[in-house]
Amino acid sequence: MNIYLAARYERREELNAYATDLARHGHHVISRWIRGEHEFVNTETDIIRYALEDCEDLIAADMVISFTEEPRSGHSRGGRHVEFGLAVAFGKKLCVVGYRENVFHYLPEVAFFQTWKDCLESLTKPRETARAGA
Repeated sequence: MNIYLAARYERREELNAYATDLARHGHHVISRWIRGEHEFVNTETDIIRYALEDCEDLIAADMVISFTEEPRSGHSRGGRHVEFGLAVAFGKKLCVVGYRENVFHYLPEVAFFQTWKDCLESLTKPRETARAGA
């Protein structure tokens, strides 16, 4: 299954480890942003290219797993929320790992997991028992 991992950019190393976990179970993580290529934003052209790459990857995904954050004050980039919204619009399978940060994380088609371990376990169960529809 092609899986898009969405999270705060600073968590990309952690998500690379999750991508390795998923690969061991026959899944393919297609999120180009976790490779670190989006770190250096120098121009508006870079920003547009990164946004288009993320959209392309979301369209190609069978499932989107969003890693959320404990609510905090202050400004954050928040791209993961747009990615989640696009995934809802594209009719992707959806998982949230961590916290429900907004009302859309409560949609009935969203599988919620408190930990990565629980999510991975669900994705590696036989098809007939998998909670996330893997």
